[in-house]
Amino acid sequence: MVHGWEDKGLGNGQPLTTQDFIDLDYYSSADELVELGPDKLKQALAALGLKTGGTVQQRAERLFLTKVTPLEELDRKHFAKGYRPLARKTNDEILQVTASKEVALMEVKIKRLVEFLHETIEETKANVEKKQALTYEEMEAEREEEEIQAESESDEEDQQIYNPLKLPMGWDGKPIPYWLYKLHGLGQEFKCEICGNHSYWGRRAFERHFKEWRHQHGMRCLGIPNTKNFNEITSIKEAKFLWERIQERQGLNKWRPDLEEEYEDQEGNIYNKKTYTDLQRQGLI
Repeated sequence: MVHGWEDKGLGNGQPLTTQDFIDLDYYSSADELVELGPDKLKQALAALGLKTGGTVQQRAERLFLTKVTPLEELDRKHFAKGYRPLARKTNDEILQVTASKEVALMEVKIKRLVEFLHETIEETKANVEKKQALTYEEMEAEREEEEIQAESESDEEDQQIYNPLKLPMGWDGKPIPYWLYKLHGLGQEFKCEICGNHSYWGRRAFERHFKEWRHQHGMRCLGIPNTKNFNEITSIKEAKFLWERIQERQGLNKWRPDLEEEYEDQEGNIYNKKTYTDLQRQGLI
């Protein structure tokens, strides 16, 4: 987080967290948002400072408005009571803020780079001071020594690396030890049908791939959420079968609109459907 540019939320609404955020790019209509349920929609609306009452359909439609309409252009009737939407900035103000943010970000990057390279910079300064104190004869002797060392290193690089077992190469450009190869099971191949029959070598790489982009993209194409329930599952058929079982199990806990559907009166008070209907019949609201 860049100092001075912290995210302090939107207007008088709550700060937007990863848990409350809903990426509307994955939804093409308000009907698809209804499937998220009333609680998830309520959290997302509250984070944006919008009204959280109404039926699930109304909440979904209210949230879907923000996909094509900026918050500062929305009608104030959609915002919660007491919320003051941010004033719309001019193009010059937006450009000025953007430029200031870029400068601040560049300063932070340079500062962090200097911190990482502090030891290298100090050694470079000491080396320069040392060379400035050398005589001409000492400088010539050091230059000849560097040329001899460079020639010996180039000869070593030209030699063909002996690797009959075709072991993976390490960070130093040489084959890793055979015992390390066996320890991590790098000779064991795992195929994942969801990833397009991509191969993963070693148990560690196989377990890690369930959280990587390739597997997540495959699950998204199947219309299945990539949760822990689907770990170790690489077959498309098995994934679809398990997703059907989970949906059937969730069907036992159906949503009860009379208790869970919320309504909002003109004063901004929230009631469930049953209470709201009783008060309306008595003429209290």
